[in-house]
Amino acid sequence: MIEKKIALTGASGFVGQEIQKHFRECVVIKRDDSEAEIIRKLESVDVVISLAGAPIVKRWSEAYKKALYRSRIETTKRLVSAINRSNVSYFISTSAIGIYPNCTPCDEKCTQLDSDFLGTLCQAWEVEARKCVKPTAILRFGVVLGKEGGALKKMLLPFKLGMGGTISSGEMMLSWIALSDLICMYQFLVQHRYGGIFNAVTSKPVSNKVFTKSLGKALKRPTFLPLPEFVLKLFYGEGASILLDSKEVYPKAIEEKGFVFEYEEIDRLLTSHNI
Repeated sequence: MIEKKIALTGASGFVGQEIQKHFRECVVIKRDDSEAEIIRKLESVDVVISLAGAPIVKRWSEAYKKALYRSRIETTKRLVSAINRSNVSYFISTSAIGIYPNCTPCDEKCTQLDSDFLGTLCQAWEVEARKCVKPTAILRFGVVLGKEGGALKKMLLPFKLGMGGTISSGEMMLSWIALSDLICMYQFLVQHRYGGIFNAVTSKPVSNKVFTKSLGKALKRPTFLPLPEFVLKLFYGEGASILLDSKEVYPKAIEEKGFVFEYEEIDRLLTSHNI
């Protein structure tokens, strides 16, 4: 448990709930808090961690795209303005590896960024975070895997029913991180106060085909029913890109700082979590 007083946005989410277990005291900032309310909550706060954002895996109607934008960009803009007027000494914001192009191996030095909706959303999100005048880190999340929630929990039921399978060809790359490693990354950054962009993924991304086989093996269930691409597009429309895109991303920046992952092999993670 970290002996730092932090303020947290997105506290009710999968990652936010876990962060609250690892810090001595968390001040919760709500998405609809005014700037004045945020400034009041930041009194005596040392670190701010922002996880605010409406769920991304949904059908992206034009109205929902606006909700995604407001929940990330507008919330970050108001939060940063408050931080700049406070005694906070360190800020950790969130982004996503959707900022990177498809089918291209990338680390933090990659200058080519995606121009689709998610890519431009992430870029606008980071622009607002970088307006913070305090030391700032931005974590670009990959797929966060933990037993109690997030992406893995959503995947378990069809696999347990013997209906799990690869998505389309199964060749798209999945860049992932164990929830426990992500929490350790936060601890590491808060301890050292490093600034910059950090990819929150392991150094060993896997194809959807490999992930599917590993999850089926851990559950002792068959994985022979492929999920056609058109089915995902039927359910999620443009939002299906979250599941269909191929993001091969590496965490070079955090490893160069000395961070060590506990889970880098997908088989070990899935087996150790006793799913």
